Amino acid sequence: MPAHPTRQGWTVAVSAVIAAFIGRAFGVVELYIITAAMLVAVGFAWLAVAVRRPRLAVRRWIRPAVLTAGDTGRVELVVESSATLPAPAFELVEPVGSNRTARMAVAALPRRRAVSAGYRVPTDRRGVLTVGPLVATRVDVLGLARSSRRVAGREEVLVSPRAHLLPIPELGDGVLGRHLLALAQRLGQGEFHSLRDYVEGDEPRSIHWRASARSDDLKVRQHTVEGLRRCLVVLDQHSSYDPRRAGGDDVDEAFERGVEVAASLVHSADQAGLTTRFVTTEGADVRGPDVAAQTLHLLARVQPTAAPTVAVERDPGEGLGLVVVITPAPASAPWLELERVHDPTLTPIGVFTEQMPGRRAPLVVDARSVEQFLEGWDRLAGARRRRVGDEAAIERDADTWALAGSVGG
Repeated sequence: MPAHPTRQGWTVAVSAVIAAFIGRAFGVVELYIITAAMLVAVGFAWLAVAVRRPRLAVRRWIRPAVLTAGDTGRVELVVESSATLPAPAFELVEPVGSNRTARMAVAALPRRRAVSAGYRVPTDRRGVLTVGPLVATRVDVLGLARSSRRVAGREEVLVSPRAHLLPIPELGDGVLGRHLLALAQRLGQGEFHSLRDYVEGDEPRSIHWRASARSDDLKVRQHTVEGLRRCLVVLDQHSSYDPRRAGGDDVDEAFERGVEVAASLVHSADQAGLTTRFVTTEGADVRGPDVAAQTLHLLARVQPTAAPTVAVERDPGEGLGLVVVITPAPASAPWLELERVHDPTLTPIGVFTEQMPGRRAPLVVDARSVEQFLEGWDRLAGARRRRVGDEAAIERDADTWALAGSVGG
């Protein structure tokens, strides 16, 4: 942007013109001198900022590259004078998002000398945060003229949703763990593991007669039971949210909760070593060794849609698996479609962000708030969450039977 007078400079120039008219009308010679002085001041100020404009080379780093909602990142700038003469004092101005501006004052910079500057980037919500363009602004000493030069372009910063660490169910723990254990036993026994003493209720066909003959007690064969191996997370992007009915707020809070739940489930399943897959009703399908990182990148940009679509298919993997559908209500198309998928190795779990089913269902989780979801999932997995400082620690519950009736309430 070429050099131009500031608001203060225009005020001085207009005042000079008014003083000239008054001097001519009343014949006051001193006013002509004042007029000339003010016009000369504005002219010299414009000339100073037009001639001595800083020539800069700027490098920008954003750390971390992907932020998490609620965290604070930092933008680091390295500014180097590329002119043969020292650069005068200037100010760096950079828009951050749609309602913030970062301003950094830089003192006179010797030639071929680099300095560093930076500012923090707070993130309230997930999404794409645009940083830049970076502009170097030079203002004269009196503040009468300004010149600006663009020294760096725009960059996008991904703000991913928060991902809570959730307990992954183990066979026999909690409502879900007991369901998976019964399912694994119905699918068949695994490999032979060891011998143990017979207890009332054991199948007679499991008795090892030869080992029992050498012992005072009956011995039964104990086989390994196949545990949970895979997890499919489905995010329903359909939303009936209307900002006009919500007082003009353009944020669908239920959908944002669903995105946070999806990030938590994918992150936790991947951390637990499960074969993890994430899909949306708009056709996104993420899988592979980097599924957690790719899902966070996707969830930083995902938006709700008005048109309902269904993209729930049978997961072709092997072993016991979970299919977690994150949807507003039990009447949604993805949940109804999943109920028609019959696979004895897959266990469907409904996570509802707006409305819970009328009848009590054991394998559903209330996500009408993030706190309710965390508590409901902990009950489902037979664990409890306790606070240690600012972080949450997950403990396996010793008495999971007492929690069985409160899931999905």
